[in-house]
Amino acid sequence: MATKDWSAAQYLKFNAERTRPSRDLLSQVPLSSPGRIVDLGCGPGNSTEVLVAHYPHSHISGMDSSPDMIAKAKGTLPEIEFTLDDLSTYRSKEPVDLFFSNAVFQWIPAADRIRIVTDLLQTQPSGGVFAFQVPDNFTEPSHEAMRAVAADGPWASLLDRLKPAREPFQSPQQLYDEIGPFCSSVNIWHTYYQHVLDSHEAIVEWVKGTGLRPFIDPLSKEERDSFLARYLERLKQIYPVSHDGKVLLRYPRLFLVAVRK
Repeated sequence: MATKDWSAAQYLKFNAERTRPSRDLLSQVPLSSPGRIVDLGCGPGNSTEVLVAHYPHSHISGMDSSPDMIAKAKGTLPEIEFTLDDLSTYRSKEPVDLFFSNAVFQWIPAADRIRIVTDLLQTQPSGGVFAFQVPDNFTEPSHEAMRAVAADGPWASLLDRLKPAREPFQSPQQLYDEIGPFCSSVNIWHTYYQHVLDSHEAIVEWVKGTGLRPFIDPLSKEERDSFLARYLERLKQIYPVSHDGKVLLRYPRLFLVAVRK
């Protein structure tokens, strides 16, 4: 389901937490000095900043489908080339040594994800790397609560027609079997982050920048406010308050680093 343009400001409310997986992913990329790097779905440029710091002598560019994200990225890193592109049809004009993607492929329809990865991977030179990470939280309580609220309210029929829930991501076995034939090595792992947030309201603010958007974007302001209020009440029932008043949000992510044959 299409959403309105993304909000860089909302996304960056949790910049440190959202950027940390980029560093964890990059730590496993087996390249010392790649010539050309493309940040696929670069967002506001936070992941691109990580690449620039790690590979200061590489030619780095970024692409994203969100005008607001691209505008923020250009403002943050004016020396980097950022383009407005659709990942489903994107192609680089030059061979790319490292395709890097931080939390993007979960938004691609499930049937297209591996095709896009393998199409791009096959344009890379031998030894090139395709690295991505995605949230793997379809069955997490925060996301089950979204779907429960969507099915219980005056917006239920509208959201049922629109089918806003993301599809589960492919399993490590599926990824290995589909991507592995093109690669000399495939490194796959999960990490479970425990984000320490100030309150249940902070969880709402977190997911308003990503997972909640397909649910609330189609609604009127009144419906949106009501949806968020009901969602907050569910979160309060699910996530306990810690000794200091903070709330832990468990957040699983799936990582993959593939090296082209």
